[in-house]
Amino acid sequence: MLLELDHISKIYGDLHAVDDLTLTVPAGQWLAIVGSSGSGKTTLMNMIGCMDTPSKGSVSLEGRRLEDLNASQLADVRKNMIGLVFQKFYLVPHLTAVENVMVAQYYHSVVDQRQALEALDRVGLKDRAHHLPGQLSGGEQQRVCIARALINCPKLILADEPTGNLDEKNERIVLDLFRQLHEQGTTIIVVTHDALVASCADREIMLNHGVLVGEQWNNETAREAYEAAGGKPAFTGSTAEGAQRDGDAPVAFANPTKAAKTGDLE
Repeated sequence: MLLELDHISKIYGDLHAVDDLTLTVPAGQWLAIVGSSGSGKTTLMNMIGCMDTPSKGSVSLEGRRLEDLNASQLADVRKNMIGLVFQKFYLVPHLTAVENVMVAQYYHSVVDQRQALEALDRVGLKDRAHHLPGQLSGGEQQRVCIARALINCPKLILADEPTGNLDEKNERIVLDLFRQLHEQGTTIIVVTHDALVASCADREIMLNHGVLVGEQWNNETAREAYEAAGGKPAFTGSTAEGAQRDGDAPVAFANPTKAAKTGDLE
C-alpha cells in the first residue's frame, strides 16, 4: 500500500476532528474524501500531506512511518512524493505562470524552465506561460496549480476542493486532467463536497464529525484489485456509527455528497 493510516486521530481539547480512522490506499487508486464543512476531511488531508501530525495513531507512506521522521525528512517527503492542489490557488501574483510552476523546483535547488513549460503544456497552458495570474481565468490558474503539483513527478496528488472556485466548463477540464493522471498511474486523493467530482473517483469515503460513516466503490475493477492485494475496508474504531473493527465493511452510502450539499450533515 502506498498510504496506510492506522487508528489516527486529531484531537483539539474535547473536539475529535478525526476520530480513530484506519484506511489504506494502494498506488494508482483515486480516492475521494467527502463530507460537509467541519467533517474533518481537510484535517485528514493535512495529516496525509505531512502538513500536520496525528494526536494518536500512525501515518505511513511507502512503508515509512511519518512520526519517525524529523523535520528535514518530512520536508523531503513533501517535495519528492506529494503534489498539492488547493481550492485557493496560492499563486505568486508578480510571477508568470511558468515562474509559478518553477517555484516548486526551487525546493530541489534545480530550476529548469523547459520542464516547467512541459508541465504547462500537459495542462494545455503552454501558450499562457508568460502571463501573470491576474491575466488568467480561474480555470487557467487552477491548471497552473496542477502543473506546479506535477513538476516534481509526485507519486501522490492531494487536492483540496480543486474545483470549488470553478465554473462548470473549467471543472470538466480539471477533472479530465485528473482522469489522465489516474490513467497514467498517479495516486490521487481529492477532498470534495461535489457529487460530480466524487463520482469520478474509484472509491469514496465519507466523514461526519471526524468519524467514517460510509464507503463506496465507483470502479468495480479497482475494488477487485484492491481486495486481491489484501486491501481492507476503511473503518473508525472508536464509534459504533463508523465501520466495525476486524475489517467489517462500513455502511455503504447511495449518494454521499448529496447529503453534504444539502446540509444534512453538520
